[in-house]
Amino acid sequence: MRRFRILRALKVLAIAALAVTVFGYAVMLLWNWAVPATTGFHPVSFMQALALLVLSRILFGGFRARGGGWHWRHRLRERWEQMTPEQREQFQGFLGSRFGCHTARTPQRSASE
Repeated sequence: MRRFRILRALKVLAIAALAVTVFGYAVMLLWNWAVPATTGFHPVSFMQALALLVLSRILFGGFRARGGGWHWRHRLRERWEQMTPEQREQFQGFLGSRFGCHTARTPQRSASE
């Protein structure tokens, strides 16, 4: 089990390193293609592109966690329990027409709830 966790962590780190490299390279290419020609600024190196990527993330995106994780399932279950059977059928019909789900599953409560 521990070996699986180590391999999984290494896989996640490798994917993260690859993503950082790809995004940094993309920022460098886009900057060096567009900015010097339009503004006269100098081209940037790969490390400067990574710094720009981090800076833009701090200024425009922040480092807080996105979404609510699995919180949406809890909210959906609460809403589902408050619906009448007619509202549930209407909601299932909406899901079927909107997302192509022909058989919508009803949220199941666990035995501990």
